[in-house]
Amino acid sequence: MTQSYFIVGTDTNVGKTYVASALIRHFVNAGFNTVGMKPIASGCEMTAQGEWMNEDVQVLSSASNVTAPLNLINPYRFTPAIAPHIAAAQAGVDIDARVITNAYDDLSKLADVVIIEGAGGFFVPINATETLADLAVMLNLQIILVVGMRLGCINHALLTVAAIQARGLTLAGWVANQLEPDMPMFAENLDSLQQRIAAPYLSVVRWQEDVHMWSSL
Repeated sequence: MTQSYFIVGTDTNVGKTYVASALIRHFVNAGFNTVGMKPIASGCEMTAQGEWMNEDVQVLSSASNVTAPLNLINPYRFTPAIAPHIAAAQAGVDIDARVITNAYDDLSKLADVVIIEGAGGFFVPINATETLADLAVMLNLQIILVVGMRLGCINHALLTVAAIQARGLTLAGWVANQLEPDMPMFAENLDSLQQRIAAPYLSVVRWQEDVHMWSSL
């Protein structure tokens, strides 16, 4: 049975790709065939091979030790670096969650571990009626939350944790990622989160440092 995790963030640009790629390397180093997946990617550019590619997808693929078709790793690709549902509307595309779940099913046949990176925050829309939260429910995978450590992070983190739990999903753990080199009261904010989030605290990523730990996964 494939072991998989869905990486979500408290917001956009909080380090989901950084954490997801570190998690991929963790499982690769442990001897597992591991592949990264980013179902929806905005801000894609044309490669020399004539494919639209997102930088985050390249990072995940570089960390993986399983080779898979791009349409499975990244089913939906858009040029403008904007919200997925808006980018899709501009491209005349309707993001279908079933396409994503089918791609995940195919990837899970190729790998021991699949690490899926979400887009934006937990409630980012993916189409007119569904959000990333709905996709997470359909996939029914364990969640790892990346908390972007900056002013307001406690509220954002606790709201996201509550939303994950309300949907009956398992929060496997969370990572604190320091986004600012001199965040005021960093230690105090981190302590407040540790007191209030019951799920395992997997790692703290200091400003521009590597991710360590993952011992409880």
